[in-house]
Amino acid sequence: MNSHAIEVNDVSNDLFRPLQPNDFLNPPILLAGVVDHMMYAFFRDRLMSAPPEGIIVIELSTLGGDPEVARMMGEDVRFHSEQEPGRRFVFLGKTAIYSAGATFMSFFARPNRYLTRGTRLMVHERKIQTNITLDGPLTMCIANLKAKLNEIEHSIQIQNEGFQNLISGSSVTMDQVLKLAPENWYIEANEAKNLGLIEGVI
Repeated sequence: MNSHAIEVNDVSNDLFRPLQPNDFLNPPILLAGVVDHMMYAFFRDRLMSAPPEGIIVIELSTLGGDPEVARMMGEDVRFHSEQEPGRRFVFLGKTAIYSAGATFMSFFARPNRYLTRGTRLMVHERKIQTNITLDGPLTMCIANLKAKLNEIEHSIQIQNEGFQNLISGSSVTMDQVLKLAPENWYIEANEAKNLGLIEGVI
Protein backbone atom coordinates (compact mmCIF):
# COMPACT_ATOMS: atom_id res chain seq x y z
CA MET A 1 0.00 0.00 0.00
CA ASN A 2 1.45 3.34 -1.04
CA SER A 3 1.35 6.13 1.50
CA HIS A 4 -0.13 9.42 0.34
CA ALA A 5 1.32 11.31 3.30
CA ILE A 6 4.09 13.75 2.43
CA GLU A 7 7.46 12.20 3.17
CA VAL A 8 10.07 14.06 5.22
CA ASN A 9 13.46 13.38 3.68
CA ASP A 10 15.61 15.63 5.84
CA VAL A 11 14.25 16.44 9.26
CA SER A 12 17.33 18.50 10.00
CA ASN A 13 16.24 20.98 7.36
CA ASP A 14 14.86 24.21 8.82
CA LEU A 15 11.64 23.57 6.90
CA PHE A 16 10.93 20.72 9.32
CA ARG A 17 12.03 22.26 12.60
CA PRO A 18 9.54 22.02 15.49
CA LEU A 19 7.24 25.02 15.32
CA GLN A 20 6.52 27.57 18.04
CA PRO A 21 3.23 29.36 18.81
CA ASN A 22 4.34 32.52 16.98
CA ASP A 23 4.61 30.50 13.75
CA PHE A 24 0.81 30.20 13.83
CA LEU A 25 -0.09 33.86 14.40
CA ASN A 26 -1.38 34.68 10.91
CA PRO A 27 -2.39 31.52 9.01
CA PRO A 28 -2.77 32.33 5.30
CA ILE A 29 -5.44 29.64 4.85
CA LEU A 30 -8.35 29.60 7.33
CA LEU A 31 -11.05 26.96 6.84
CA ALA A 32 -14.14 26.36 8.97
CA GLY A 33 -17.39 24.51 8.50
CA VAL A 34 -18.51 21.57 6.42
CA VAL A 35 -15.91 19.99 4.15
CA ASP A 36 -17.68 20.36 0.82
CA HIS A 37 -17.14 21.78 -2.65
CA MET A 38 -17.64 25.34 -1.40
CA MET A 39 -14.82 24.85 1.09
CA TYR A 40 -12.69 23.34 -1.65
CA ALA A 41 -13.20 26.34 -3.93
CA PHE A 42 -12.24 28.71 -1.10
CA PHE A 43 -9.25 26.52 -0.22
CA ARG A 44 -7.99 26.57 -3.81
CA ASP A 45 -8.32 30.34 -3.97
CA ARG A 46 -6.37 30.84 -0.75
CA LEU A 47 -3.78 28.25 -1.76
CA MET A 48 -3.03 30.13 -4.96
CA SER A 49 -2.55 33.41 -3.07
CA ALA A 50 -0.47 31.95 -0.21
CA PRO A 51 3.20 33.02 0.13
CA PRO A 52 5.52 31.42 -2.44
CA GLU A 53 7.89 30.10 0.22
CA GLY A 54 8.19 29.43 3.93
CA ILE A 55 5.65 28.06 6.37
CA ILE A 56 2.08 27.89 5.05
CA VAL A 57 -0.30 27.17 7.93
CA ILE A 58 -3.68 25.70 7.00
CA GLU A 59 -6.03 26.11 9.93
CA LEU A 60 -9.17 23.96 9.97
CA SER A 61 -12.17 23.50 12.24
CA THR A 62 -14.86 21.11 11.03
CA LEU A 63 -17.51 18.67 12.20
CA GLY A 64 -16.98 16.65 9.03
CA GLY A 65 -18.22 16.47 5.49
CA ASP A 66 -17.38 14.82 2.19
CA PRO A 67 -14.33 12.53 2.50
CA GLU A 68 -13.63 12.75 -1.23
CA VAL A 69 -13.40 16.55 -1.04
CA ALA A 70 -11.01 16.12 1.90
CA ARG A 71 -8.89 13.84 -0.26
CA MET A 72 -8.91 16.39 -3.09
CA MET A 73 -7.64 19.06 -0.72
CA GLY A 74 -5.04 16.68 0.64
CA GLU A 75 -3.83 15.78 -2.83
CA ASP A 76 -3.40 19.49 -3.60
CA VAL A 77 -1.22 19.88 -0.51
CA ARG A 78 0.81 16.80 -1.44
CA PHE A 79 1.30 17.98 -5.04
CA HIS A 80 2.34 21.52 -4.14
CA SER A 81 4.69 20.24 -1.44
CA GLU A 82 6.43 18.02 -3.95
CA GLN A 83 6.60 20.68 -6.65
CA GLU A 84 7.49 23.58 -4.35
CA PRO A 85 9.97 22.30 -1.74
CA GLY A 86 10.52 25.83 -0.47
CA ARG A 87 7.01 25.85 1.02
CA ARG A 88 6.21 23.96 4.20
CA PHE A 89 2.51 23.19 4.49
CA VAL A 90 1.47 22.78 8.12
CA PHE A 91 -1.89 21.59 9.44
CA LEU A 92 -3.41 23.30 12.48
CA GLY A 93 -6.60 21.73 13.80
CA LYS A 94 -8.77 23.97 15.93
CA THR A 95 -11.57 22.94 18.31
CA ALA A 96 -12.94 20.00 16.29
CA ILE A 97 -11.39 17.89 13.56
CA TYR A 98 -14.02 15.29 12.83
CA SER A 99 -14.37 12.71 10.10
CA ALA A 100 -13.32 14.32 6.80
CA GLY A 101 -11.13 16.73 8.76
CA ALA A 102 -9.06 13.80 10.03
CA THR A 103 -8.89 12.51 6.46
CA PHE A 104 -7.42 15.85 5.35
CA MET A 105 -4.94 15.84 8.22
CA SER A 106 -3.72 12.37 7.20
CA PHE A 107 -2.13 13.90 4.08
CA PHE A 108 0.33 15.87 6.21
CA ALA A 109 3.50 14.24 7.53
CA ARG A 110 3.47 14.03 11.32
CA PRO A 111 6.06 16.86 11.78
CA ASN A 112 3.52 19.12 10.06
CA ARG A 113 0.47 18.23 12.19
CA TYR A 114 -0.54 20.45 15.10
CA LEU A 115 -3.70 20.92 17.18
CA THR A 116 -4.79 23.72 19.47
CA ARG A 117 -5.35 22.93 23.13
CA GLY A 118 -8.58 21.06 23.82
CA THR A 119 -9.18 20.16 20.20
CA ARG A 120 -10.79 16.79 19.54
CA LEU A 121 -10.12 14.50 16.63
CA MET A 122 -12.88 12.12 15.66
CA VAL A 123 -12.22 9.14 13.45
CA HIS A 124 -14.98 6.92 12.14
CA GLU A 125 -15.77 4.53 9.35
CA ARG A 126 -17.26 5.81 6.12
CA LYS A 127 -21.03 5.59 6.06
CA ILE A 128 -23.46 4.69 3.34
CA GLN A 129 -27.20 5.07 2.99
CA THR A 130 -28.75 3.45 -0.03
CA ASN A 131 -31.71 1.46 -1.26
CA ILE A 132 -31.34 -1.44 -3.67
CA THR A 133 -34.28 -2.19 -5.95
CA LEU A 134 -34.33 -5.55 -7.68
CA ASP A 135 -36.58 -5.34 -10.73
CA GLY A 136 -35.88 -7.13 -13.99
CA PRO A 137 -34.12 -10.21 -15.32
CA LEU A 138 -32.44 -12.27 -12.63
CA THR A 139 -28.98 -11.88 -14.15
CA MET A 140 -29.35 -8.10 -14.03
CA CYS A 141 -30.39 -8.31 -10.38
CA ILE A 142 -27.17 -10.19 -9.61
CA ALA A 143 -25.14 -7.60 -11.54
CA ASN A 144 -26.74 -4.75 -9.56
CA LEU A 145 -25.98 -6.47 -6.26
CA LYS A 146 -22.37 -7.13 -7.27
CA ALA A 147 -21.93 -3.53 -8.40
CA LYS A 148 -23.08 -2.25 -5.00
CA LEU A 149 -20.84 -4.74 -3.21
CA ASN A 150 -17.87 -3.63 -5.32
CA GLU A 151 -18.62 -0.01 -4.43
CA ILE A 152 -18.66 -0.82 -0.71
CA GLU A 153 -15.47 -2.90 -0.87
CA HIS A 154 -13.63 -0.17 -2.79
CA SER A 155 -14.82 2.47 -0.30
CA ILE A 156 -13.48 0.33 2.55
CA GLN A 157 -10.12 0.09 0.79
CA ILE A 158 -9.91 3.89 0.37
CA GLN A 159 -11.01 4.37 3.99
CA ASN A 160 -8.33 2.00 5.30
CA GLU A 161 -5.63 3.70 3.21
CA GLY A 162 -6.57 6.92 4.97
CA PHE A 163 -6.45 5.22 8.37
CA GLN A 164 -3.00 3.81 7.58
CA ASN A 165 -1.62 7.21 6.66
CA LEU A 166 -3.19 8.83 9.72
CA ILE A 167 -1.43 6.39 12.09
CA SER A 168 1.86 6.08 10.18
CA GLY A 169 4.76 6.68 12.57
CA SER A 170 2.51 6.60 15.64
CA SER A 171 2.00 3.99 18.36
CA VAL A 172 -1.52 3.26 17.08
CA THR A 173 -2.04 0.00 15.21
CA MET A 174 -4.42 -0.64 12.35
CA ASP A 175 -6.25 -3.21 14.48
CA GLN A 176 -6.93 -0.54 17.11
CA VAL A 177 -8.32 1.88 14.52
CA LEU A 178 -10.56 -0.76 12.96
CA LYS A 179 -11.86 -1.65 16.42
CA LEU A 180 -12.53 1.93 17.56
CA ALA A 181 -13.64 3.66 14.33
CA PRO A 182 -17.08 1.97 14.01
CA GLU A 183 -18.08 3.53 17.34
CA ASN A 184 -16.62 7.00 16.57
CA TRP A 185 -13.15 7.34 18.09
CA TYR A 186 -12.64 10.69 19.86
CA ILE A 187 -9.06 11.74 20.65
CA GLU A 188 -8.17 14.82 22.72
CA ALA A 189 -5.21 16.91 21.50
CA ASN A 190 -2.71 15.88 24.18
CA GLU A 191 -3.71 12.24 23.79
CA ALA A 192 -3.15 12.56 20.03
CA LYS A 193 0.35 13.90 20.73
CA ASN A 194 1.12 11.12 23.20
CA LEU A 195 -0.03 8.54 20.64
CA GLY A 196 2.25 10.12 18.02
CA LEU A 197 -0.58 11.13 15.70
CA ILE A 198 0.49 14.79 15.73
CA GLU A 199 3.68 16.75 16.33
CA GLY A 200 2.47 19.21 18.93
CA VAL A 201 -0.26 21.09 20.78
CA ILE A 202 -0.37 24.88 20.47
